[in-house]
Amino acid sequence: MSQPSTAPVVEHREAKNRYDILVDGKRAGLTAYRDRGEQRVFYHTEVDEAFAGQGLASQLVQEALTDVRNSGKRIVPVCPYVTKFLTKHQEFADITDAVTPDVLKWLDTELG
Repeated sequence: MSQPSTAPVVEHREAKNRYDILVDGKRAGLTAYRDRGEQRVFYHTEVDEAFAGQGLASQLVQEALTDVRNSGKRIVPVCPYVTKFLTKHQEFADITDAVTPDVLKWLDTELG
């Protein structure tokens, strides 16, 4: 595992419904979502094995959720990693909505 030479950067790829984390200009991971009205439903987070153990998933989700707050939307954590992150980061509790059967059905339809 090599350390990055520059600080990792999180970029919102709105057209692709995801946030990417870049290390030295290369995508090291992503967290994917779909918007449902005022809710941003996060359903998948991954970090490439080559970048594991560097705290990138945590940084990625932290910045993505901060962006959600700044945009005035709410978080729905379908993704297990986002759910786990939120249990340790109560500062997002005020903008987090529960995952409901309706949300899961809607997401299943969205993702085909």
